[in-house]
Amino acid sequence: MADTPAPPDPGLLALREKIDAVDRELLALLNRRATLAGEVGEIKKREGSVVFRPEREAQVIDGLKACNPGPLKNDSVAPIWREIMSACRALETPTRVAYLGPAGTFSEQAALGYFGSSIARVDCTSIDEVFRSTTAGAADFGVVPVENSTEGVVARSLDLFLTTPLFIIGETSLFVRHNLLRRDRQLQDIEAVCAHPQALAQCHGWLSNHLPGVERRPVSSNAEGARLAAADPRLAAIASERAASEWGLHITAPAIQDDPNNRTRFVIVTHPDRHPAPRASGHDCTSLVVSVTNRPGAVHDMLVPLKQHGVSMSRFESRPARTADQWAYYFYIDLQGHPDQPAVAQALRDLRAVCDYFKLLGTYPLDVH
Repeated sequence: MADTPAPPDPGLLALREKIDAVDRELLALLNRRATLAGEVGEIKKREGSVVFRPEREAQVIDGLKACNPGPLKNDSVAPIWREIMSACRALETPTRVAYLGPAGTFSEQAALGYFGSSIARVDCTSIDEVFRSTTAGAADFGVVPVENSTEGVVARSLDLFLTTPLFIIGETSLFVRHNLLRRDRQLQDIEAVCAHPQALAQCHGWLSNHLPGVERRPVSSNAEGARLAAADPRLAAIASERAASEWGLHITAPAIQDDPNNRTRFVIVTHPDRHPAPRASGHDCTSLVVSVTNRPGAVHDMLVPLKQHGVSMSRFESRPARTADQWAYYFYIDLQGHPDQPAVAQALRDLRAVCDYFKLLGTYPLDVH
């Protein structure tokens, strides 16, 4: 005969009732916030201004973190409020966001982390397609990877900034935890590992040690690799836990990335005809791409204006220009600050004067965690 379960602790029942009461209060407050957000949206419609303001959302989150008394951790504030703001925006028209798909990619995860889950998802088959969809207006924004802490820049994303009108209005970074996925729980009898070339490179050491001689098959995205592995028991994929769940695969080996602190930085792009540049938020980044004549001292002269005006550079990458001059390069630069700041504005003017090519890729709030 089964034992009779012990009655619930009266103290626990009382605490649950208090939590239920607080939840009802939260729901009422969230609906009140949504009503106020709707009123703001009506004013913006009359003014013809945009609904999504990345600098405003960054300031809201920063302000809440500054006055947070705890015990809720500050790291939890940003994702909670991004979801709240996402739900409020969606009451008008869901934001259409393009990213490298299919479902389960890190790009999708970055899009959901930045915009919240109340978006219209536009999954694309390539980074080129993300740029094309956003340029054509099929999506309001695009999310593309630009650099990884292990493998460096994502070259295709940088190259596309030269040939499209899109500019950057935000950034987000993501801890990337790669897992080996397949229909079987064992490592035996794997004929090929399918993943995006960046993921294969980020797991090179593990693959060499545990699956030597197994083919490494590049595909358009990690989630596409998961899709292929779900259809063929001879294949394995490198992808996220979300991709494993999405495609019904086992995590045969978790966390196989060579760098335990592996992170990927994504930027949010849009068309300048549909969205204005963000205003200063107080902690901003300005990205640009430039080139100079191939002569002695040209790169030094390019950097002098930054030193003269006290503007710090946080990133400096070079890419071949692929012109008749085989030694010509484009330089991708991130600066700390916003052109609304006089020192940054003057540094940009002086820098433009010494460059053969100068394109401002965007000024945007730094990632808010």
